[in-house]
Amino acid sequence: MNILFASQAVDGHFNPMTGVAVRLKERGHNVAWYTGPVFAEKLGQLGISQFPFRRAIEHRADNLNELYPERAKLKGPRAIGFDGEKIFASNITNFFEDLRELQQDFPFDVVVADSSMFIQRLVSHLLGKPVVSFVAVPNMESDPLVPPLFFGFKPPRNPGEKVLQTAAGLLSDKVILRPASLSYRRQHAAYGQEVPRHGRLTDEPYRCSAAIIQTGPESLDFPRRNVNAKVHYVGALLPYRVPAADRSETRDNGWPSYPNTFLVTQGTVDNLDHNKLIIPALEAVKDMDALVIVATGGRGTEALKARYPQPNIIVRDYVDFAQVFEFADVFISNGGFGGVQLSLSKGVPLVVAGINEGKSDVNARVEYAGVGISLRTESPKPQDIAKAVTQVLTDPGWKNNARHMSEQFKAQDPAEAAADVVEGVLGPAAG
Repeated sequence: MNILFASQAVDGHFNPMTGVAVRLKERGHNVAWYTGPVFAEKLGQLGISQFPFRRAIEHRADNLNELYPERAKLKGPRAIGFDGEKIFASNITNFFEDLRELQQDFPFDVVVADSSMFIQRLVSHLLGKPVVSFVAVPNMESDPLVPPLFFGFKPPRNPGEKVLQTAAGLLSDKVILRPASLSYRRQHAAYGQEVPRHGRLTDEPYRCSAAIIQTGPESLDFPRRNVNAKVHYVGALLPYRVPAADRSETRDNGWPSYPNTFLVTQGTVDNLDHNKLIIPALEAVKDMDALVIVATGGRGTEALKARYPQPNIIVRDYVDFAQVFEFADVFISNGGFGGVQLSLSKGVPLVVAGINEGKSDVNARVEYAGVGISLRTESPKPQDIAKAVTQVLTDPGWKNNARHMSEQFKAQDPAEAAADVVEGVLGPAAG
């Protein structure tokens, strides 16, 4: 079968899909990928043909503020609304026309689509091809028991919280998501496609897909009243790793030995200003009896090394997270969903601080599951980080909960489970 993967040109959306693509390729399917030119080398290493964006704008983690200079000045709901319209909704027609054209060169039988591309309705209705949506963020389908998006709420515990969340939900749906929703409807109207009035924009991938691959375990989601049978929780879908005997990030690679190890990152998108999390985190833990490993994402590394020359602080552009988590005790993060899942898959509890790009909702789930402490800000104070790290270290409940969740991650092979979902859509002939 010809299987086309399609994704945004963003690491956090592309990377988790690679393991599934390789698994399907190993099962004998012809796999190709539609995404930005930035991933040409990675796809070449995987032996997967690429169809690069033609009409679509390549939104990358490192070019968003260059493409949209006004974005850097926005915060909170305005920033979320801007990203929803410009980065996600604006490209839908471009994505669809690219896909319609490339099927002449690669007549695909199914599209495994990054859910944030919002192409499910057009591809399934106009091209007649089934779509399997790949959700690299927490489950965004609306439900009466699930708090509204973007506010970092946990399920309400009393009538007052329920009233607050109802009001916030109206703000989320009618104000924050309004520009993106209007753009989505306009683009679909141009193709004669009517979009239902009920629900919200983020429900569309769940409505219009033949199946949904949902990353993460179900225990990291909030309780739901309505169960969507098309949603398959498959665990931590991590980037494909080429098998290798030599992995450098171990206890024995020459790093100094300390009673505890902390891993610190500010992600790959919102990491220009280290004053948000990395510097407060270093100020919080630099004098603790711990090895502190910092991954900058390739920005400001040398300046941080010069500012923090302490022997217990290691600053690098990138580290092998999977290996470091084998001996880490606390993960200090802004709440990227991929990193959160990898941490929990290794039983490492978290201290999280992030707001934008949906991180507040990720962090609310972390705290609700009892596997970490959310500081509920993107600019935490050092003393608050220090207090949270100390709590995680001294109260065994956090570690025990994280270890319990790691057992759930180990219960299935995520890439195998996701590949089964795709083949299930293709039917018996796929086997």
